[in-house]
Amino acid sequence: VEYLAKIAEEENQQMDEEVLKEQETGILELGSKYKNEGNAQDLQKLIQMIRPFTKLLSKAKAAKLVRGLVDMYLDMEATTGYEVELCKECIQWAKDEKRLFLRQALEARLIALYYDTERYTDALSLGSQLLKELKKLDDKNLLVEVQLLESKTYAALSNLPKARAALTSARTTANSIYVPPRVQAQLDMQSGILHASEEKDFKTAFSYFFEAFEQYDSVEDPLALRALKYMLLSKIMLSLPDDVTNLVSGKLALRYSGSDLDAMKAVAASAKKRSLADFQSAVKSYSTELEQDKTVSKHLDTLYSNMLEQNLCRIIEPYSRVQVEYVAGKIGLPKEQVEKKLSQMILDSKFLGILDQETGVLVVFNPETRDTTCDDVIDIVDAMNKVVDRLYQAAKKLT
Repeated sequence: VEYLAKIAEEENQQMDEEVLKEQETGILELGSKYKNEGNAQDLQKLIQMIRPFTKLLSKAKAAKLVRGLVDMYLDMEATTGYEVELCKECIQWAKDEKRLFLRQALEARLIALYYDTERYTDALSLGSQLLKELKKLDDKNLLVEVQLLESKTYAALSNLPKARAALTSARTTANSIYVPPRVQAQLDMQSGILHASEEKDFKTAFSYFFEAFEQYDSVEDPLALRALKYMLLSKIMLSLPDDVTNLVSGKLALRYSGSDLDAMKAVAASAKKRSLADFQSAVKSYSTELEQDKTVSKHLDTLYSNMLEQNLCRIIEPYSRVQVEYVAGKIGLPKEQVEKKLSQMILDSKFLGILDQETGVLVVFNPETRDTTCDDVIDIVDAMNKVVDRLYQAAKKLT
């Protein structure tokens, strides 16, 4: 690397195209080696030391080389604390060298870094500036990337209408260009997340997650596991726990077996049994896989609420009158919490009944089928009325 830097600094130095290509390939291989070894410090030095060498390359090749090395550094997830500073430093260097496209590509990567580090305000601020530039230049590939990041950021801030608007813009832009499988998978993944979060439409969300899984799997991207995990979550939320076993035992899913899939299988098993204790045990055992995943954690409360409702329904099913204290003892929760939940279920028409707070008894009514006799009589009278009217009209013609 030092040799390359010295060569680039020499005036009027001419290098053969083949030699430049070999050196470029060597730099990328060295960067890949540092990445595989987890050597963040040397990779950082490599990024800084090749800058003089990039003057010998065309702007497109230089941009591809620098962006590739920066992506390697950021994808290491070494958490050195220098990621943002390195990215900003490279952006400033690109500005000084008047490398417009490289600066924009690095700024897009910085937005992704802001999103990963939960600096959402910074991500939106930089994103709005970059979007204006990209729309003027009509750089649609990078435009899709930034619009998708904007959608993810708004979704993280729970501003779902703006997240959907940004995603719609990204999809519209993507329809007019060739989109690599990885980017298409990201679009499908975000669509599934928004359908699940905003509309609770897990059936449509499953379709999007399945498309994302296939795209990620085709390019052997590790995010395929996350897409598969969200597919299983959709089936659980649709009250189809048996489908989880079928999906996990499929040919494609076997290679992704691990703690993430075990966590979803444990939740699915508890949902099938309607066992609140098993559900809580699964969440506790797989807290990393379930609670630290933002998308899954958003639905944990809904999952818990559904499990609690199903468990309460299972307990009160055999009874027409049952003490709330007995129900609380069976489910293992405080009486006040159970009473509040039962009241909510009655108001939501989950079952017919009333709570007698004086005696602490839940009275359950059997659902009554509506008697349709009166409706049938009205229909017959109406039909006879029409017949009489037609007979009257016929008799009138005869006279």
